[in-house]
Amino acid sequence: MKDCGLISGNELFQKSYVKAHEKEFLKLVENGQNPKALYIGCSDSRVVPDLMTNSAPGDLFVIRNIGNFVAPYKPDEDFHSTASAIEYAVSVLKVKNIIVCGHTHCGAIEAIHNKSCSDDPELVHTNTWLTLGEKAKSQAVLALGPDADRESLFRLTEKLSVVSQIENLLTYPSVKKRVDNGTISIHGWVYDIGSGEIDYYDPESSQFLPISSLK
Repeated sequence: MKDCGLISGNELFQKSYVKAHEKEFLKLVENGQNPKALYIGCSDSRVVPDLMTNSAPGDLFVIRNIGNFVAPYKPDEDFHSTASAIEYAVSVLKVKNIIVCGHTHCGAIEAIHNKSCSDDPELVHTNTWLTLGEKAKSQAVLALGPDADRESLFRLTEKLSVVSQIENLLTYPSVKKRVDNGTISIHGWVYDIGSGEIDYYDPESSQFLPISSLK
């Protein structure tokens, strides 16, 4: 592997950040992890959960996938990486919060509208995975109309998808049980890549509002 900045970056990380936080890292080794939240976000390289929340190592248990999607609960013995991580975070790590975080200018959302992956044989798994955003797409088209401005349609779909993924998350018995008894709270976020701002979903008003308003 040629050094494209990652190898030298790790060297700098060891010499600067790790050295400056040596005690904290040793505590993580000795005590294990006790994350504040399960974060379910997109694999998009422009979205960095630790950076955008100013979180330290050990704060977030992170799941990232195309489109920050959550497949509905399916109790079989197939390979379900997102489901496995959800189960582990909830039943083993006992997280108190779950964040489903979408973001602006999401390539997955645009692909769903443009059907840009549907005919590519090299994207067979991606095409199947993107069906998890179809409900949000349909709702956005219904709300704005098929002739709506594309950017407006994309932005609304990104928000509606977060709500849809939360609905899928609640099909997991371990999650639903803990939400019902008040030991887990679920939060829907949309991160603006350009500004760094985060809006949160308010179920009472069915709107996304600035997260800064919660302070």
